Amino acid sequence: MQKMMGLMRKCIDDYHMISPSDKIAVGVSGGKDSLTLLTVLAALRSYYPAPFELTAITIDMGLDGMDFSPVEQYCKELNVGYYCKKTEIGPIIFDYRHEKNPCSMCAKMRRGALNQTLLDRRLNKLALGHHYDDAVETFLMSLLFEGRISCFQPVTHLDRTGIDQIRPMLYLHEKTIDHFAQRENLPILTNRCPVDKITKRAEVKDLLYRLSGEYPDLQERIFGAMQR
Repeated sequence: MQKMMGLMRKCIDDYHMISPSDKIAVGVSGGKDSLTLLTVLAALRSYYPAPFELTAITIDMGLDGMDFSPVEQYCKELNVGYYCKKTEIGPIIFDYRHEKNPCSMCAKMRRGALNQTLLDRRLNKLALGHHYDDAVETFLMSLLFEGRISCFQPVTHLDRTGIDQIRPMLYLHEKTIDHFAQRENLPILTNRCPVDKITKRAEVKDLLYRLSGEYPDLQERIFGAMQR
């Protein structure tokens, strides 16, 4: 926990992510990344010099078999408020529209539902569980599939809503998060999305894994180039 908090706090400080009296929502899907982010931020509340409030927000996409009650119980143990927003995003994308490329549409709809929930509950920042590997993968996806050099920012201000999106886990590798989630026995939910692990991101993840066997410092070079 100390190592995780140290890396996360460094990232928060480097990019000025948290200010006094912030009301921060953590987007909690039930996966290892968002639950790790929630756990470490909840622990950081007691030590961080700028006091902040924390709330967990789940967007229920309406997929069969998703039960968020273990997440709700875990939030009670962390003394973190929890709110689950019911939507029909899943049925709309897969049953009604039959989207051929559902991930982009899903991301936009989920982000829209999250931002509206923050506005309704008067929360000013949204913490997202993107980590080091996500940043490198997103950079390569933009290059390979869109022909442009791009990646998400550590802090993104949304002019229309006034919400700041922050990504405090950018210094954490996915393997570190995996080990932490296992050690802490986090209540990770099984992803019921029909296209889970058969996306373009999964292809790029596999490509990076193979290339890293020949070039062990490849991800560090890409991440460093993005920072510069």
